[in-house]
Amino acid sequence: MSASMSLTAVVANVLLFQAGWLAGVLGAAQGYPWLGVGAAAVVIAWHLARARRRAPELGLLALALVIGAAFENLLVRAGWLEFDAGVLVADTAPPWMIALWALFATTLNVSLRALHGRWAMAALLGAIGAPLAYYAGGRLGAVEFVDTTAALLAVAIGWLVLSPVLVASAARLDGYAPR
Repeated sequence: MSASMSLTAVVANVLLFQAGWLAGVLGAAQGYPWLGVGAAAVVIAWHLARARRRAPELGLLALALVIGAAFENLLVRAGWLEFDAGVLVADTAPPWMIALWALFATTLNVSLRALHGRWAMAALLGAIGAPLAYYAGGRLGAVEFVDTTAALLAVAIGWLVLSPVLVASAARLDGYAPR
């Protein structure tokens, strides 16, 4: 944690991310997929309001949405993931799932700031943490795996690559860094 980032801001960032993730996953599992989109929007608005510079943070969130949409749609079209709640177009990921990517991006310059410049650690955490999150989402009923092992391996490989990309992008698009 940098000297300019307060412990309160870091804890709030972690808690808001977790609350948004739960709203997305449990909302989808209970048939309320837009709850996750709404929760993500609230957390993102709070995150942007606290940023020293909003434009770079907004760019990071947009990049995470594009990367997330591409990756999630690849997983769906490859047949590894199936979503029941909130799908707007057949064979694509639902908006609530893609919104989780922007929600995750809110952590990259706050609670996950220590990963800046630590690409191997980012890759390792992504390869371990993402499959655990997807597995938890599956157990809660938000997503189904056609073949659980293959799906979680695909998620691990994807996040092994994408986590350092997102962390490197966050370091360049850092609206929380002191000028």
